[in-house]
Amino acid sequence: MRTTVTVVLADAQPAIRHGVRSVLERSGGISVVGEAATADEVIAETSRCRPRVLVLDPLMDESAGLRVIPEILRLWPETGILVFSGADDDKAITSALQAGARGYLFKRADADQILRGIQAVAAGEAIIDKSIAGRLGSLMCPTSGPQYFYPFPQLTNRERDVLERIAAGKSNSTIARELVLASKTVSNRVSVIFGKLGVADRSQAIVLARDAGLGHG
Repeated sequence: MRTTVTVVLADAQPAIRHGVRSVLERSGGISVVGEAATADEVIAETSRCRPRVLVLDPLMDESAGLRVIPEILRLWPETGILVFSGADDDKAITSALQAGARGYLFKRADADQILRGIQAVAAGEAIIDKSIAGRLGSLMCPTSGPQYFYPFPQLTNRERDVLERIAAGKSNSTIARELVLASKTVSNRVSVIFGKLGVADRSQAIVLARDAGLGHG
């Protein structure tokens, strides 16, 4: 039996909270157990509800919304934080991820992306809006020189191996042979990768991966 994912929604705008709640309540398997409009309310509701996932707009309470991320993780490390924000600027993104947020989606995300984001964070995975992925390395390590920050932190090491070969235009059978995996295993991993990247098919995955610098070697 599937375990229900409990969620607290934290956003200063009631309309945003209502819209996300409606999406989640229609989905099944996700239960909104609390809402918050200020940083103080986030702490109180997280303490009361102990959700699996906190969906948070860090700009909800000026800078206090961002400061609440490490505080939540210090007090309740089992709660995964998914940022759901309208801020598409480098400082906001890096500040949230460096503070410990496990995911970052924009408020333009559709219902499927929101659900996928919550499920990924609840499962202990990282997920970011695909428009961020291509520039994440330079955001997180802007002066890193020869160091390399992998652009898709939500993927496991083996999934990265598969994606890099997809970006190079290799077929599943070729990938299976190179990685010494069963064809069915590769097919399953490809499906998981598509879900984590928020793409619908192989061609979209290739474009996204190549834009992030993969597949050119």
